[in-house]
Amino acid sequence: MRPPARNTPDADTPGADTPGAGAPEGPAPARVLLADDHALVRSGVRLILDAEPDLSVVAEAADGADAVALARRDPGIDLAVLDIAMPRQTGLQAARELSRLRPGLRILMLTMYDNEQYFFEALKAGASGYVPKSVADRDLVEACRAALRDEPFVYPGAETTLIRTYLDRARTGGALPARPITEREEEILKLVAEGHTSKEIGGFLVISAKTVERHRANLLQKLGLRDRLELTRYAIRVGLIEP
Repeated sequence: MRPPARNTPDADTPGADTPGAGAPEGPAPARVLLADDHALVRSGVRLILDAEPDLSVVAEAADGADAVALARRDPGIDLAVLDIAMPRQTGLQAARELSRLRPGLRILMLTMYDNEQYFFEALKAGASGYVPKSVADRDLVEACRAALRDEPFVYPGAETTLIRTYLDRARTGGALPARPITEREEEILKLVAEGHTSKEIGGFLVISAKTVERHRANLLQKLGLRDRLELTRYAIRVGLIEP
Protein backbone atom coordinates (compact mmCIF):
# COMPACT_ATOMS: atom_id res chain seq x y z
CA MET A 1 0.00 0.00 0.00
CA ARG A 2 1.39 3.41 -1.01
CA PRO A 3 1.89 6.00 1.78
CA PRO A 4 -0.42 9.03 1.62
CA ALA A 5 0.99 11.98 -0.33
CA ARG A 6 2.31 14.83 1.79
CA ASN A 7 0.59 18.19 1.44
CA THR A 8 3.58 20.05 -0.08
CA PRO A 9 3.27 23.30 -2.09
CA ASP A 10 3.36 22.85 -5.83
CA ALA A 11 6.46 24.19 -7.58
CA ASP A 12 4.26 26.43 -9.72
CA THR A 13 2.50 27.96 -6.73
CA PRO A 14 3.51 31.68 -6.46
CA GLY A 15 5.79 32.18 -3.50
CA ALA A 16 6.19 28.44 -2.86
CA ASP A 17 10.00 28.56 -3.08
CA THR A 18 10.50 32.29 -2.63
CA PRO A 19 12.62 33.14 0.43
CA GLY A 20 10.79 35.53 2.72
CA ALA A 21 7.46 35.02 0.93
CA GLY A 22 4.71 36.80 2.81
CA ALA A 23 7.14 39.25 4.43
CA PRO A 24 5.79 42.81 4.74
CA GLU A 25 6.66 45.21 1.92
CA GLY A 26 8.88 48.25 2.43
CA PRO A 27 7.54 51.76 2.96
CA ALA A 28 5.40 53.23 0.21
CA PRO A 29 7.22 55.56 -2.22
CA ALA A 30 6.94 59.31 -1.68
CA ARG A 31 4.11 60.83 -3.73
CA VAL A 32 5.40 63.57 -6.06
CA LEU A 33 3.62 66.42 -7.82
CA LEU A 34 5.49 67.58 -10.94
CA ALA A 35 4.81 70.99 -12.51
CA ASP A 36 6.38 72.25 -15.74
CA ASP A 37 4.76 73.97 -18.72
CA HIS A 38 6.69 71.81 -21.21
CA ALA A 39 5.14 68.35 -21.64
CA LEU A 40 8.42 66.94 -22.94
CA VAL A 41 10.30 68.11 -19.85
CA ARG A 42 7.61 66.65 -17.57
CA SER A 43 7.87 63.33 -19.40
CA GLY A 44 11.66 63.21 -19.02
CA VAL A 45 11.60 64.18 -15.35
CA ARG A 46 8.86 61.66 -14.66
CA LEU A 47 10.97 58.88 -16.20
CA ILE A 48 13.86 59.82 -13.90
CA LEU A 49 11.74 59.87 -10.75
CA ASP A 50 9.52 56.87 -11.45
CA ALA A 51 12.62 54.73 -12.02
CA GLU A 52 13.39 55.07 -8.29
CA PRO A 53 11.63 52.71 -5.84
CA ASP A 54 11.14 55.43 -3.24
CA LEU A 55 9.64 58.08 -5.57
CA SER A 56 6.41 58.08 -7.57
CA VAL A 57 4.95 60.91 -9.66
CA VAL A 58 1.20 60.90 -8.94
CA ALA A 59 0.16 64.27 -10.42
CA GLU A 60 1.30 66.66 -13.16
CA ALA A 61 0.55 70.34 -13.76
CA ALA A 62 1.36 72.72 -16.61
CA ASP A 63 1.49 75.91 -14.51
CA GLY A 64 1.81 77.10 -10.95
CA ALA A 65 -1.90 77.71 -10.41
CA ASP A 66 -2.79 74.14 -11.40
CA ALA A 67 -0.01 72.83 -9.15
CA VAL A 68 -1.49 74.66 -6.16
CA ALA A 69 -4.98 73.35 -6.99
CA LEU A 70 -3.74 69.75 -7.29
CA ALA A 71 -1.83 69.94 -3.99
CA ARG A 72 -4.89 71.34 -2.24
CA ARG A 73 -7.07 68.52 -3.56
CA ASP A 74 -4.63 65.72 -2.65
CA PRO A 75 -3.31 65.99 0.92
CA GLY A 76 -1.31 62.78 0.35
CA ILE A 77 1.25 64.49 -1.90
CA ASP A 78 4.61 64.55 -0.12
CA LEU A 79 6.79 66.58 -2.51
CA ALA A 80 6.16 69.25 -5.16
CA VAL A 81 8.81 69.65 -7.90
CA LEU A 82 8.10 73.01 -9.54
CA ASP A 83 9.59 74.69 -12.59
CA ILE A 84 10.41 78.31 -11.78
CA ALA A 85 9.21 79.89 -15.06
CA MET A 86 5.60 78.87 -15.80
CA PRO A 87 2.50 80.66 -17.17
CA ARG A 88 -0.12 82.26 -14.92
CA GLN A 89 1.86 81.59 -11.74
CA THR A 90 5.59 80.93 -11.45
CA GLY A 91 7.01 78.07 -9.44
CA LEU A 92 8.24 80.51 -6.80
CA GLN A 93 4.79 82.08 -6.49
CA ALA A 94 3.24 78.62 -6.24
CA ALA A 95 5.83 77.62 -3.62
CA ARG A 96 4.96 80.63 -1.45
CA GLU A 97 1.26 79.77 -1.60
CA LEU A 98 1.83 76.07 -0.96
CA SER A 99 4.07 76.87 2.02
CA ARG A 100 1.19 78.80 3.54
CA LEU A 101 -1.50 76.25 2.67
CA ARG A 102 0.46 73.02 3.25
CA PRO A 103 3.33 73.69 5.70
CA GLY A 104 4.31 70.01 5.75
CA LEU A 105 4.64 69.71 1.98
CA ARG A 106 8.24 69.54 0.77
CA ILE A 107 9.11 71.67 -2.26
CA LEU A 108 11.95 71.61 -4.79
CA MET A 109 12.49 74.02 -7.68
CA LEU A 110 13.62 73.27 -11.25
CA THR A 111 15.09 75.96 -13.49
CA MET A 112 16.77 76.47 -16.83
CA TYR A 113 18.95 79.17 -15.28
CA ASP A 114 21.90 78.87 -12.92
CA ASN A 115 21.34 81.95 -10.80
CA GLU A 116 22.37 82.47 -7.17
CA GLN A 117 19.34 84.65 -6.54
CA TYR A 118 17.01 81.79 -7.47
CA PHE A 119 18.52 79.74 -4.67
CA PHE A 120 17.82 82.41 -2.08
CA GLU A 121 14.34 83.05 -3.50
CA ALA A 122 13.60 79.31 -3.39
CA LEU A 123 14.56 79.12 0.28
CA LYS A 124 12.50 82.20 1.11
CA ALA A 125 9.53 80.68 -0.74
CA GLY A 126 9.71 77.57 1.44
CA ALA A 127 11.59 75.26 -0.94
CA SER A 128 14.67 73.19 -0.12
CA GLY A 129 16.62 74.63 -3.05
CA TYR A 130 16.74 74.24 -6.80
CA VAL A 131 18.19 72.01 -9.51
CA PRO A 132 19.13 73.29 -12.98
CA LYS A 133 17.43 71.22 -15.68
CA SER A 134 20.81 70.73 -17.33
CA VAL A 135 21.90 68.44 -14.47
CA ALA A 136 18.51 66.97 -13.56
CA ASP A 137 19.45 63.51 -14.80
CA ARG A 138 22.39 63.52 -12.37
CA ASP A 139 21.19 65.43 -9.31
CA LEU A 140 17.37 65.51 -9.24
CA VAL A 141 16.83 62.23 -7.40
CA GLU A 142 19.22 63.14 -4.59
CA ALA A 143 17.67 66.62 -4.43
CA CYS A 144 14.21 65.07 -4.00
CA ARG A 145 15.45 62.82 -1.22
CA ALA A 146 17.11 65.75 0.53
CA ALA A 147 13.87 67.76 0.30
CA LEU A 148 11.89 64.85 1.76
CA ARG A 149 14.37 64.78 4.65
CA ASP A 150 13.69 68.51 5.05
CA GLU A 151 17.31 69.33 4.21
CA PRO A 152 18.48 72.19 1.97
CA PHE A 153 19.95 71.13 -1.35
CA VAL A 154 22.31 72.85 -3.74
CA TYR A 155 23.62 70.94 -6.72
CA PRO A 156 27.32 69.99 -6.81
CA GLY A 157 29.43 72.75 -8.30
CA ALA A 158 27.58 75.56 -6.54
CA GLU A 159 28.98 77.13 -3.41
CA THR A 160 27.64 75.18 -0.44
CA THR A 161 28.41 78.19 1.70
CA LEU A 162 25.29 79.78 0.18
CA ILE A 163 23.19 77.52 2.38
CA ARG A 164 25.20 78.18 5.52
CA THR A 165 25.23 81.93 4.93
CA TYR A 166 21.48 82.07 4.39
CA LEU A 167 20.60 79.85 7.35
CA ASP A 168 23.03 81.69 9.65
CA ARG A 169 21.49 85.01 8.69
CA ALA A 170 17.97 83.67 9.16
CA ARG A 171 18.87 82.17 12.54
CA THR A 172 20.50 85.33 13.89
CA GLY A 173 17.97 87.73 12.40
CA GLY A 174 20.52 89.21 10.03
CA ALA A 175 19.63 90.84 6.75
CA LEU A 176 18.68 88.47 3.93
CA PRO A 177 19.24 89.16 0.23
CA ALA A 178 17.08 92.12 -0.74
CA ARG A 179 13.89 91.54 -2.73
CA PRO A 180 13.43 94.47 -5.13
CA ILE A 181 9.64 94.12 -5.55
CA THR A 182 6.71 92.82 -3.51
CA GLU A 183 4.92 89.53 -4.19
CA ARG A 184 1.93 91.42 -5.62
CA GLU A 185 4.17 93.50 -7.88
CA GLU A 186 5.85 90.31 -9.06
CA GLU A 187 2.45 88.82 -9.96
CA ILE A 188 1.55 91.92 -11.93
CA LEU A 189 4.96 92.14 -13.60
CA LYS A 190 4.63 88.56 -14.84
CA LEU A 191 1.14 89.12 -16.24
CA VAL A 192 2.14 92.40 -17.89
CA ALA A 193 5.12 90.67 -19.50
CA GLU A 194 2.82 87.91 -20.76
CA GLY A 195 0.85 90.55 -22.66
CA HIS A 196 -2.30 90.88 -20.53
CA THR A 197 -4.15 94.20 -20.29
CA SER A 198 -4.76 95.98 -16.99
CA LYS A 199 -8.42 94.92 -17.12
CA GLU A 200 -7.47 91.27 -17.66
CA ILE A 201 -4.90 91.39 -14.86
CA GLY A 202 -7.45 92.94 -12.54
CA GLY A 203 -9.82 90.08 -13.34
CA PHE A 204 -7.17 87.47 -12.63
CA LEU A 205 -6.15 89.02 -9.31
CA VAL A 206 -9.59 90.33 -8.29
CA ILE A 207 -8.45 93.96 -8.09
CA SER A 208 -9.39 97.03 -10.12
CA ALA A 209 -7.67 98.05 -13.34
CA LYS A 210 -6.68 101.31 -11.61
CA THR A 211 -4.91 99.35 -8.87
CA VAL A 212 -3.07 97.38 -11.55
CA GLU A 213 -1.96 100.63 -13.20
CA ARG A 214 -0.72 101.97 -9.86
CA HIS A 215 1.33 98.82 -9.24
CA ARG A 216 2.69 99.00 -12.77
CA ALA A 217 3.78 102.63 -12.24
CA ASN A 218 5.48 101.61 -8.97
CA LEU A 219 7.31 98.83 -10.80
CA LEU A 220 8.64 101.21 -13.44
CA GLN A 221 9.84 103.61 -10.75
CA LYS A 222 11.39 100.95 -8.50
CA LEU A 223 13.21 99.18 -11.30
CA GLY A 224 14.21 102.33 -13.18
CA LEU A 225 12.44 101.19 -16.35
CA ARG A 226 10.51 103.19 -18.93
CA ASP A 227 7.82 101.04 -20.53
CA ARG A 228 6.19 97.66 -21.00
CA LEU A 229 8.97 96.42 -23.28
CA GLU A 230 11.60 97.03 -20.62
CA LEU A 231 9.37 95.40 -18.01
CA THR A 232 9.13 92.34 -20.27
CA ARG A 233 12.90 92.21 -20.71
CA TYR A 234 13.35 92.44 -16.95
CA ALA A 235 10.82 89.63 -16.40
CA ILE A 236 12.77 87.42 -18.80
CA ARG A 237 16.07 88.27 -17.13
CA VAL A 238 14.83 87.30 -13.66
CA GLY A 239 13.11 84.14 -14.91
CA LEU A 240 9.45 85.13 -14.48
CA ILE A 241 8.81 84.27 -18.11
CA GLU A 242 10.81 82.47 -20.78
CA PRO A 243 12.03 84.27 -23.92
